[in-house]
Amino acid sequence: MITKEHISDILNGYDVDNLTIATVCSHSSLQIFDGARKEGFKTIGICVGNPPRFYDAFPKAKPDEYIVVETYQDIPDIASELVPKNTIIVPHGSFVEYLGADKFTEMAVPTFGNRAVLEWESDRVKEREWLEGAGIHMPGIVKPEEISGPVMVKYHGAKGGRGFFVAKNFEEFIEKVNPNEKYSIQEFIVGTRYYLHFFYSPIKTEGYRLSTGTLEMLSMDRRVESNADEIFRLGSPRELEEAGIHPTYVVTGNVPLVARESMLPHIFSLGEKVVEESLKLFGGMIGPFCLETVFTDKLEIKVFEISARIVAGTNLYTSGSPYADLIESNLSTGRRIAQEIKLGVSLNQLDMILS
Repeated sequence: MITKEHISDILNGYDVDNLTIATVCSHSSLQIFDGARKEGFKTIGICVGNPPRFYDAFPKAKPDEYIVVETYQDIPDIASELVPKNTIIVPHGSFVEYLGADKFTEMAVPTFGNRAVLEWESDRVKEREWLEGAGIHMPGIVKPEEISGPVMVKYHGAKGGRGFFVAKNFEEFIEKVNPNEKYSIQEFIVGTRYYLHFFYSPIKTEGYRLSTGTLEMLSMDRRVESNADEIFRLGSPRELEEAGIHPTYVVTGNVPLVARESMLPHIFSLGEKVVEESLKLFGGMIGPFCLETVFTDKLEIKVFEISARIVAGTNLYTSGSPYADLIESNLSTGRRIAQEIKLGVSLNQLDMILS
C-alpha cells in the first residue's frame, strides 16, 4: 500500500485553493459530481471507454472534464494526469471492486478516506473480527457440513449481491457454491433489511461526539434485489423450486426508508461502536460508511455487513433525506464528502482525511 508519507509529499505540492474531485463514472458519481460542484470544486470523470451520454441529460452532475481509459486496470497509470490538476479521488463500490483492492491501494493520487480499511472490509473473516470486536451482534457463521436450516452464502468483496444464494442443507450448498471463490456462510435472519448510511468525520467537533471527531447518520434505504423481491408472486417456495426457479440477489435499485424514532439511539450506538473499533484497529475509517442490517420483530438489529465508503443507496437523497435535512438542507452524501474536504483545507488538516 502506498505510504501516508508519499501522499503527504504529493499534497505538499498541491494548490489547495484549486482542488479537483475525481471519481469513476459509475455507482454514485452523479451525486459526487453534483455535491462537489455545489461546494465549488472542479470535477473529473474517469471513464472506461467513451464518456456515458446520460451525463448530458444531467448538466448539474456532469463532470467538467473526462479522462478516458481502456480498462479499469489502466486507472493507476493516469496519476500523472490527475496530480497536476490537484486531484482528490473519491472512491465508491464499483471503483474499488473493478480496479481491485491491491491496485487501488497503490494509486499515487490523494484519496478521500483511509485505504487501510480495505484489508478489513474486503475479507469477510477480518470484517467479522472488526464488527464482533466492536460488540456488534452478527448472524452466526455456519460450517458447510453443519447447515441444518436456511443460510445465506456470500462471496467476498463488493459484488452488489451477485452470486449470493440461500441454501437449506449441505446438498443444496454443494450444488450452488462456486468453489473457486472465497465465501462465507451466515445464518439466515428473518426480518426487515435496513441499510444505514453514516458519515464519520475525524476533524469536525460539533454534533454527535466520539472519542475523536463526530458521527452523522445521513439516510437509510432498502435494496431491490433482481427477482428476490418479486419471485414469490409466482407461487410458494416449493412450487418455485419444483419449477427450477430460484431467487437471485443482484441489486437493481433502492427504495427509501425511515426507522421508528425510538430506534435511533440503538442505531447511533452501532455506528459509534464500529467507528471506535476502527480507530483501534487501523486508525479509523473516514467519511461515509453503511451498516447493512436486519431489524427483527423483537426490535433487535443484527449487522451482517459493512461497506466502508459511499453506497449506491444514498443516490435516493441527492437533495437531502428526512435525516440529512435536520442537519442541513439539500445535503447529500456526495456533498457531505465535498464539505469535509473543504473543512480539511480550512483547518489545514487535509492529511487527516486523505490517504
